[in-house]
Amino acid sequence: MKDLFSIKGKVALVTGGSRGIGEMIAAGFLASGAKVYISSRKAEVCDATAERLTKEYGGECISLPSDLSNLGGIESLVTELSNKESHLDILINNAGAAWGAPLDEYPENGWDKVMDTNVKGVFFLTQRLLPLLREGVKNDPSRVVNIGSIDGLSAGAFENYAYGPSKAALHHLTRILAATLIKEKIIVNAIAPGPFPTWMLSTGVGFGGETDVDWSQVGEGNPSGRVGDMEDIAGLAIFLCSRASEYTVGQTIACDGGSVASK
Repeated sequence: MKDLFSIKGKVALVTGGSRGIGEMIAAGFLASGAKVYISSRKAEVCDATAERLTKEYGGECISLPSDLSNLGGIESLVTELSNKESHLDILINNAGAAWGAPLDEYPENGWDKVMDTNVKGVFFLTQRLLPLLREGVKNDPSRVVNIGSIDGLSAGAFENYAYGPSKAALHHLTRILAATLIKEKIIVNAIAPGPFPTWMLSTGVGFGGETDVDWSQVGEGNPSGRVGDMEDIAGLAIFLCSRASEYTVGQTIACDGGSVASK
């Protein structure tokens, strides 16, 4: 029982890991003894985050920058990771995009960018990483955790018309992949975060992308009276990647301080 929530020694890839929720999960994994690869589109930012997390939490955090909205970027990432590791225990599909515009003006390129990153990219990265995930099950079941959103569970507050549908699609993709891959001891689940102090939410609430600000006013609108923090999201991710959740398959778990339950 003392190792029920352990991920020590596991090899993990966290996409979108250079900031926000991805960075929080990567930090929690490092603190728990996992070896963590992070990926994001901007190489300099990804490299800097990996260096900072390694210094702050110890262990190994390795930067593998890539654009996961297209197959070329996905295949490049898979090749780099395959050259470094013989197996993968944990895949956190966190890379995501949003696009805000009024309904009458919502552009096709915005719609495509969101769907390509949030749905297509997740499917094909998971598909291409299956050989490494299959090698991982020789020790324990491998894990895939897709990061959705409460906007995929109920209507969001912003004019972001592709985002909610893309996350709803991701939640259902989670169920479909879980039903297939559980037979190979690859366990797939999803987390639907609510408000967290991220760049994406900051742009929506008028903070201009800044995250080192006073979030208390945003938190007051949440049933819990606050926004989420690293322990909240990393704790749930660690649960879903440990022995404790081995019988939890194909679920989308809201991590939102009660937002969806209170609607």
